[in-house]
Amino acid sequence: MNEVDDEGIELDPLRREAVDWIHRLESGRATVADAEALKRWRRQSPAHQAAYADASRLWKEFRPAAGNLRRRGEISSGLAHLNVWRRTTSRRAVLGGGLAAAAAAAACAVVRPPLDLWPSLAELMADYRTATGEQRQVALSGDVSVQMNTQTSIALRPSEGGGDRVELIAGEASFATGSEPNHSLVVLAADGRTSATGAQFDVRRFGPAVCVTCVAGGVRVERRADAMAIGPGQQVRYDDNGFGRVTVVDPEQVTAWRQGVLIFRLTPLAEVVDEINRYRPGRVILLNAALGREVVSGRFRIDHIDEVLARLDQAFGAKSRALPGGVVVLS
Repeated sequence: MNEVDDEGIELDPLRREAVDWIHRLESGRATVADAEALKRWRRQSPAHQAAYADASRLWKEFRPAAGNLRRRGEISSGLAHLNVWRRTTSRRAVLGGGLAAAAAAAACAVVRPPLDLWPSLAELMADYRTATGEQRQVALSGDVSVQMNTQTSIALRPSEGGGDRVELIAGEASFATGSEPNHSLVVLAADGRTSATGAQFDVRRFGPAVCVTCVAGGVRVERRADAMAIGPGQQVRYDDNGFGRVTVVDPEQVTAWRQGVLIFRLTPLAEVVDEINRYRPGRVILLNAALGREVVSGRFRIDHIDEVLARLDQAFGAKSRALPGGVVVLS
C-alpha cells in the first residue's frame, strides 16, 4: 500500500526508500555498513536500481544551485534543509519529473560535507574505500594490484576489450600491472584516463584535479581529445583547464607513503597542512597566510603524524589551539 503525506499526496514506497537512502548517506552519519546495505538494496531488482538512479539524478541537479544560493546568503546549510528535500522529493510528482522550486532550494543546502570531515555519497558507494589513516592492498586480477592510500575510494568499471578498468573517485592509489600484452589497466579519474601495460604508476585525485606519476614502465594519459605519454620519473597534472607541463620528479618522494612515510622538500606549509589532514582524524586549519608560505623539509612517519604539528610549533613559532572533534587551529 502506498504512503500518503501530510498534504494527501500519494507516495511511491520504492522511490521514497531511494530518497531516504540519499538522505542517510548525505547526512554525515552514514557508515560503511550503510553503504553495503544500500548496495544490497539496489541489487534487489531493476526497479530498485531505477528508483535510486532517479533520486541520485535529482540530488546532483540540485547541488549546483545550492552553491549559488549559499553564496548569496539566501539559504543556510544544515540537515534541516536536507530533511525538507527528502520530504518534498519523496512525492511521486517530483520524482516523476516535476522539479519544485522549493525542493530545489532545500536540497541544495548541503553541497559537500563541511571541512571534508566525512566521505561524500560517491565515496561511500565505492567498491573499495580506505578511512582516514588507513591503507589497503587490492588485487584486481592475476597481475594487477592496487595499493590504496588514506581517504581513497575506487570503483570497478566494466572492461573494454579485456583488462581491468577502475575509477579513482577520490584520494590516491599506486597501480602495478604485469606485461601481458592483452591485459591492460585503465584508471579513470575526473574527466581523464590513464592506461598502461607492464608499468607502475601513482594517480592522485582531489576533485577535478588529477596528478599522474610514472614510477616504472610507461603510461598513456588521455583527457578528451588530448593525450600524452610519460615515462619513469615523469609526472603530469590535469584539471578543468586541461593538461599541465610534464615535470621530472623523485619517485621515492611521491610513493613514500607506501612505506608509511611522508617526505617534504621545500614544500609550502599550507600544502603540508593539506597533506596532514589526509592522515589524521579531524581537521588542521591554518589561519595565518604568511605562515602558510613558509617552506618545510623533512621526513615524517605517518603513524606519528601529530608530531609534525609539534615540530611546526617549534620551527615557526606557530600557535596551535586544539578544539573538539580533532580540530586544530594554527595561527
